[in-house]
Amino acid sequence: MPKFYARRRLSIVAALTGLIASVGLFNGPTASAALPTPVSAATARSYLASLDVRTENRTGYNRDLFPHWITISGSCNTRETVLKRDGSNVSTDSSCYATSGSWYSPYDGATWYAASDVDIDHLVPLAEAWDSGAGAWSTSRRQSFANDLTRPQLLAVTDNVNQAKGDQDPATWMPSRSAYRCTYVRAWVQVKYYYDLSVDSAEKSALQGYLASC
Repeated sequence: MPKFYARRRLSIVAALTGLIASVGLFNGPTASAALPTPVSAATARSYLASLDVRTENRTGYNRDLFPHWITISGSCNTRETVLKRDGSNVSTDSSCYATSGSWYSPYDGATWYAASDVDIDHLVPLAEAWDSGAGAWSTSRRQSFANDLTRPQLLAVTDNVNQAKGDQDPATWMPSRSAYRCTYVRAWVQVKYYYDLSVDSAEKSALQGYLASC
């Protein structure tokens, strides 16, 4: 086959593939979250084995002790940065507010077309971090935790799903979409390990169970 026709055929195939994907008939959603890839299941199991097991203590917790949604770049704060990262075809105004786009929530498989329908989940909740050791941190470290874009800690998800999760750990709450659970627990353990946070016994048992099937 002449090179011209070969290139043309490839371009047609690529265009058709893109069209199929855009209407959701390919093996994936029209928009997919861009959570930093968590460590492997084997690494997560190793990390989990090294975490201290302690009873949780929420004494003195206040969400305001974790300064969150700080300015990241220009007029964009952490929430707006994650909305742009995790969405598809996101447009923003001069204040960095998302005016259009779509967001796929990997927790429940829903796609949303208004930023107001999406929350930015702290995968390891702020209260859970406090319970697990963050109460002894400096305000600066709590701010870093609450706005961490490097670890798999922040994710755009359906707002009412995030609200239902609240401050629960994997012993009492997991994403309803089972295909995402392995990613979720790997990310959970990675964040806890990086920040040297403890786990309670029920949490550790649940994590071990989910990681065993990853």
